[in-house]
Amino acid sequence: MHDNLIILAGGMSSRMKKNSTSNSLSKEEESQANERSKSLISVGNDDRPLLDYLLYNAKKAGYKNIYIVINEKGTLFYELYGQKKANNEFHGLNISFAIQYIPENRVKPFGTADAVYQAIEQFPELNNKQYTICNSDNLYSENALKLLRETKNQNAFISYDRDALDFSTEKILGFAIMNLDSENYLKTIIEKPSEAVANKHKDMEGKIRVSMNIFKFDGKSMFLYLKNCPVNPDRNEKEIPTVVLNSVKENAKAFLGIPISEHVPDLTSKEDISLLKEYLQNHFPENLKW
Repeated sequence: MHDNLIILAGGMSSRMKKNSTSNSLSKEEESQANERSKSLISVGNDDRPLLDYLLYNAKKAGYKNIYIVINEKGTLFYELYGQKKANNEFHGLNISFAIQYIPENRVKPFGTADAVYQAIEQFPELNNKQYTICNSDNLYSENALKLLRETKNQNAFISYDRDALDFSTEKILGFAIMNLDSENYLKTIIEKPSEAVANKHKDMEGKIRVSMNIFKFDGKSMFLYLKNCPVNPDRNEKEIPTVVLNSVKENAKAFLGIPISEHVPDLTSKEDISLLKEYLQNHFPENLKW
């Protein structure tokens, strides 16, 4: 069991900044979508940002130490969650900030694996601990966060039932498939599979499983995989799935998939804002009871 959560919030939110096909956004929502990190867009009661709800679920799941990876322009995070680099108190959570610096020869961050690596370089105590990693623009449930916090496996991920995700068919068909063995350990990841291929890789429950980018890492065993992560030749980024697969190549039982059947609301594009606002109204109290 561990108490550490790394939240990745250093991306450029490029898809969110694209023009919207929806007419339901207010001018303020349009402005926030174009200017803020996705996780800081006001979607809840009292203009609460999405990140408040993720932190709320994390606290209920038992996490205490939160490391938010931001980019060099992420000043609004400090305004909302604490002015110090480390050890800000927020509703009983201990919040610290790691900065994902962009290399001189790039115009945007170097990927999710680079974000985690820069975080553990700035907070090296994580190399002697276990920690959960998740996106800032996905609203993971208390249950999912708790399962990763409490699993006895050194490394794990939440293995989502694809049929339980309430997204468009087009979006769902773009998700990579997690190919698991009979004990739910990861064998490989299949990107953009056809339906015929996906149906050949159902798990023991007859479910097609996908990842929503939430993992548990053991700091000691994963450090070198993070440090030596190669660049994905297609996307020119260092990515967490590459780190995971390199670990699995050397240890067939490296990553356990923990099965869940539930939706994971997210903020990818402007069209998601109204959907998420409705979800929060239906599933969270008007006033969060921290």
